[in-house]
Amino acid sequence: MSARSVCVIGAGIVGVTAALALLRDGHRVTLVEPGDPGGEQAASFGNGAWLSPGSVVPMSLPGTWKQVPGYLLDPEGPLVIRWRALPRLAPWLFRFLRAGRRIERVEATARALSALLRDAPARHHRLAEAAGVPELVRQQGLLVAYTDRAAFARDALAWRLRRDNGVAWTEIEGEALRALVPALDPRYTLGLHLSAGAHCLDPGAYVAALARHAVSSGAQVLRSRAHGFVVRGGRLVAVRCDGGEQPCEVAVIAAGIASAALAHEGGDAVLLASERGYHVMLAGPAPALALPVMPADGKMAMTLTRGGLRVAGQVELAAVGDPPDWRRADILLGHARRVFAGLPQGGAIASRWMGHRPSTPDSLPVIGPSAALPGLMHAFGHGHVGLAAAPATAELVADQIAGRTPAIDPRPYRVDRF
Repeated sequence: MSARSVCVIGAGIVGVTAALALLRDGHRVTLVEPGDPGGEQAASFGNGAWLSPGSVVPMSLPGTWKQVPGYLLDPEGPLVIRWRALPRLAPWLFRFLRAGRRIERVEATARALSALLRDAPARHHRLAEAAGVPELVRQQGLLVAYTDRAAFARDALAWRLRRDNGVAWTEIEGEALRALVPALDPRYTLGLHLSAGAHCLDPGAYVAALARHAVSSGAQVLRSRAHGFVVRGGRLVAVRCDGGEQPCEVAVIAAGIASAALAHEGGDAVLLASERGYHVMLAGPAPALALPVMPADGKMAMTLTRGGLRVAGQVELAAVGDPPDWRRADILLGHARRVFAGLPQGGAIASRWMGHRPSTPDSLPVIGPSAALPGLMHAFGHGHVGLAAAPATAELVADQIAGRTPAIDPRPYRVDRF
């Protein structure tokens, strides 16, 4: 393998981990990013901070189509669709519903997600150590809380998919559950403890530390926005940026929700939607949490971070440019107060955030070479699993650029599946 000049477009978690993997292979790497690495503009800044091998369950499952009318009518549900965005979202929604129609396809998707997630905590531990911030990755396990066994039984398919992909858990009930999470409301009677899970104490600071590590390892950072590509002789030779061209032999698109437009510039058609997510950070006394908790009835991550209790979740399908609907953050706060006994009832929000999860209709990211432009690589569309799946994605990208046989089968993530 010969060293190449590589532009990595985007300095979120996928971009910075890709940069580090490419630097280890001896490439000359430039990170193209208009904002601060680890800044609020990236989905990795505001996510639930979970590093879960259990996040293998695709969004679309058999029977999901029956729930769409409810999503349209329930303004406080965990997934909402803005009516005026429906015409633009229709092709994505059609493919989304098709992706969950057959159980065989759902099982294949879970296996492909597992390949990216199964060793995510260990990969992040190594990255954090190398970047000098080992304290930002904690492996204390993760807890999913149910009100009763009937509620757990309704999620049987999700847990079967996890079990089939090697995810283990321990059931905790009664006094043992109270002892593990004393602040948990008594109506939650069953907890599923995923001991292999981990979390990040500050995702934004973690991404910034990885970016600094990349720079100290030889990467350059170009504070600019990428708009397209310069092609000569049928090959990519530069990235078009604000103010000029950045020469390169290879470009990696890891630009979050902006990736679809860049892929289109390179000749690839990609279906990508923004599953807009929200979080609230709570000020004041926080419940004592030995590990992060997700109440199954709310589908939101509740994680004690360096900045306080973060409550993250909700899915809002809307146009990228639509203003935030901060009622989504209020719903998160209300649910947190119902989950944790004694949480202050007023003035608890320290900050709130909305970001764009770049999501494909089949819940699988786009990783691998362009089908149209030699020299262009894709690494985007991770939806809810970008933080956890980034290191494995970076390895897969580096392997394909180097011409090595990847340890992970690249076929499920190819761009031409659209």
